Amino acid sequence: MSARGLWRLAALALAATLVAGAVQWQRHAAPAPYRETLYLFGTLVEIETRGVAEAPARAAVAGVATHLQRLHRDWHAWRPGELGRLNAAIAAGDSLTVDPALADLLRRGRELSCASGGRFDPAIGAAIEAWGFHADTLPSGPPPSAARIAALQDARPQMRDLRIDGTRISARNPAIQLDLGAYAKGAALDLAMADLRAAGIRDAVLNAGGGVQVLGQPGARPWRVAIRDPFQWGVVAALSLRPGEALHSSGNYERFLQAGGVRLSHVLDPRSARPVQGIVSVSVLAETGLLADAASTALTVAGAEEWPQVAADMGVRAVLMITEDGTLMASPEMAARLEPVAGGFPSKVRVVALPGRAPRLGCAGD
Repeated sequence: MSARGLWRLAALALAATLVAGAVQWQRHAAPAPYRETLYLFGTLVEIETRGVAEAPARAAVAGVATHLQRLHRDWHAWRPGELGRLNAAIAAGDSLTVDPALADLLRRGRELSCASGGRFDPAIGAAIEAWGFHADTLPSGPPPSAARIAALQDARPQMRDLRIDGTRISARNPAIQLDLGAYAKGAALDLAMADLRAAGIRDAVLNAGGGVQVLGQPGARPWRVAIRDPFQWGVVAALSLRPGEALHSSGNYERFLQAGGVRLSHVLDPRSARPVQGIVSVSVLAETGLLADAASTALTVAGAEEWPQVAADMGVRAVLMITEDGTLMASPEMAARLEPVAGGFPSKVRVVALPGRAPRLGCAGD
């Protein structure tokens, strides 16, 4: 990537969906913050530690970087690596033994796909490729033909058809092509946080363009983050993250296909193999990055009418949704956490109660 491209990504990461930083810090009482930036999972990953001298902080972050680079290689669907080998095995009707971390990620993805009613489904890699959203750069050219979309729908790749026997993976449907982009970043940040804890880091923040996760807090006050305004340069609200929380957003403001004067979102509905319309941003606050990341995608697909039930079924309670007409909808738990920034909220926040979890029909057994 060119220096200009990296500079643009850095600007987006610093002011994009979620901008992490401490409110106050007693500089005289602790070492200076230690920061590093990596390019992984198609975005810049910023790591900042607090309260630790530079040498141990550097060593801890170096360990995290090595781990994240391995995950980036092994979990990438479109480059040589473990997931690529698994996709090839599935297409050939074979099975493959994978690393336990990847097997756990697939098992969790299958569970969340079931809970979302198929609105989140990492098995639709073929559709993601057809629309051009598999590359790190924005796609160009015409959308896939109606015949191509119909063929993708007819193939019906679904996580429910993935067989997971320990670390041995196979599939009932050879049309499954796994693309973990809808939740791999959150899962990777969970593992990075565990690495930092193991290295003795108590206070840290990881910001990965659309997702931020925190460990501890910087001094007496918590980490404070901002949720990007998807319509203009700015933010719609801020909130303070408690130790261990993760906030992830999904939207059409950074990754999209411009075709016929229309911006087509990179978030595809697995049921139609077409981009989602009507929703420009969904932010989810949860106890793990994996859940927050997956749920933000699923609720984008669920749309303005179905998202409360899908949120309840997936086990998330704090959600902010922004529609194409600028309507802000928040669950009660998220509304209680939102803090207005200068000038207040861009529009009145409509609070939407979440129902109880619906009876869950079996859909992910081996």
